[in-house]
Amino acid sequence: MASSGRDRGRIRNAILIAGPTASGKSALAMQLAEKHDGVIVNADSMQVYSVLRILTARPSDAETAGVPHRLYGHVHPGDVYSTGVWLRDVNDLVEDGVFEGHRPIFVGGTGLYFTALTMGLSEMPDVPSDIRERWRWRLNEQGSARLHDILLRLDSAAAIGLRASDGQRIVRALEVLEASGKSILFWQKQRSEPLVDFTTADAVVVEPDRQWVIDRIEARFDAMMTQGAVEEVQSLLALRLRPEVPAMKAIGVPEITAALSGNITFEEAKVLAKAATRQYSKRQSTWFRNQFGPEWRRIRPG
Repeated sequence: MASSGRDRGRIRNAILIAGPTASGKSALAMQLAEKHDGVIVNADSMQVYSVLRILTARPSDAETAGVPHRLYGHVHPGDVYSTGVWLRDVNDLVEDGVFEGHRPIFVGGTGLYFTALTMGLSEMPDVPSDIRERWRWRLNEQGSARLHDILLRLDSAAAIGLRASDGQRIVRALEVLEASGKSILFWQKQRSEPLVDFTTADAVVVEPDRQWVIDRIEARFDAMMTQGAVEEVQSLLALRLRPEVPAMKAIGVPEITAALSGNITFEEAKVLAKAATRQYSKRQSTWFRNQFGPEWRRIRPG
């Protein structure tokens, strides 16, 4: 059933905290959870993966022992975890009564998770693994521009809305078209009901000063390197995962992998990873600024 707005949802009185990486949103979630007897639910697409606790800045064991945390580190890094799967996992929390007597606090930097939570999710068809693997192989072999040309020929309306460099979304459009015989634009219009009742929610976007967050990014990655980030990447590499899975592209993993291979020094890896984190933070801030309307309060750290 299609949603007509943000006026329905099974989860009431939720606190939604969105923001770029290193903005202090997790600390805010902890403060509010302690104040409101809350349950913190992860809304970050990288913090779902096991193994990568340090590099994805997942909450520490001490933090999770003091306040209930859900949907952190529960996915094998070899799996591809989608927004739809995350939304089903949230629904399972509702079904299991996790929020009964506790205030739900969703915190993270993945904008699509919040959009799905508050506005519903487009119902997508199941894509057989052979179709998915074939298109991903073609992406690696032929590049995104070539696949964009193919999509232009097969589904021009979907292709026009995508950059030729956006390989993941191009592949998604192609595999959905082949699996269902219908454009991904058709499926995107089939939106489910939202889980969160937005009329009762307190939704905030953390908007830190740019230089403040850059300083935190620099200091945090230095700390990660001393806390076991290298060993974490070694454990990940030992799993011999496909290079295209999202966990292998987490910031810090390609850079540290290159250092372990001797292609660059560890100091160079740190410089590259910090630069990638700064760029990612900027993209997140831009997304939240453009996609979240005035119903989201903007706050500064502190």
